[in-house]
Amino acid sequence: MHFVEAKGILSPQNGMNLYRGCTHGCIYCDSRSKCYQMKHEFEDIEVKQNAPELLEKALRAKQKRSAKGAMIGTGAMCDPYMHCEQELLLTRKCLEIIDRYGFGLSILTKSDRILRDLDLLKSINQKAKCVVQMTLTTYDEQLCRILEPNVCTTKRRFEVLEIMRENGIPTIVWMSPLLPFINDTRENVEGILNYCVRAGVYGIICFGIGVTLREGDREYFYEALCKNFPGLREKYHQKYGYAYEIVSDNNRELMRLFYDVCRKHNIVCSVEELFAYLRQFPEDEAYEQMSLFFK
Repeated sequence: MHFVEAKGILSPQNGMNLYRGCTHGCIYCDSRSKCYQMKHEFEDIEVKQNAPELLEKALRAKQKRSAKGAMIGTGAMCDPYMHCEQELLLTRKCLEIIDRYGFGLSILTKSDRILRDLDLLKSINQKAKCVVQMTLTTYDEQLCRILEPNVCTTKRRFEVLEIMRENGIPTIVWMSPLLPFINDTRENVEGILNYCVRAGVYGIICFGIGVTLREGDREYFYEALCKNFPGLREKYHQKYGYAYEIVSDNNRELMRLFYDVCRKHNIVCSVEELFAYLRQFPEDEAYEQMSLFFK
């Protein structure tokens, strides 16, 4: 990893990306795409070492301008609980600041390292609002270790969701992506949805059954297919070419299953409603919420 001094910290377009790059090794990661203009190797993590100081300055200024709070969000460009966070504590330092100033938090991760900060998540939720978002893509544990090799498996993430429920913290699951010919099966979707029901999640974000591939991301994904699923790269090329949106042949059937289960168990599944929920600060959900995000 390498350290940088960030010039700015709050942006309406991005989440709380305290780091750039990732060490989880997920074979489908969109953040590898060249369009994001990362000027270093993806696994060479860029650490925004002055992020806590910039965050405190920004929240202090926001508090002076308005008595209303706001939600602080983490972005999907990197995971706030990568391996280096265990040593650096950058995410924890920022959560302490959010808690101290009484702001809300929506945080997205694949890692059970988030449990280290359960005390802060509970405090933020008691004072304002905290929403923990967890990505679940693969019910089968062995397959999950291939697709997402350097992070805890789906079963452990389900246990994290249960712990959040036991502590009164609302959760949202990202059921994405589901890869054609790999985990776009009824068995996989039923397994993930069963975890969501048992964990009492507030909502599930699903954009459809498939994956998106762009330059940079596509090459890494295809290399992983060659290594782990012989012959599948050629099958992708033949069927999808260089398309950006890769939609599963099972999309209609599996999305019908998804909506049926969500309706039956009162799980919110509207992407628009869930994004609005993540932005809503509890003091006044009627006003036009200003989201504070990191860049």
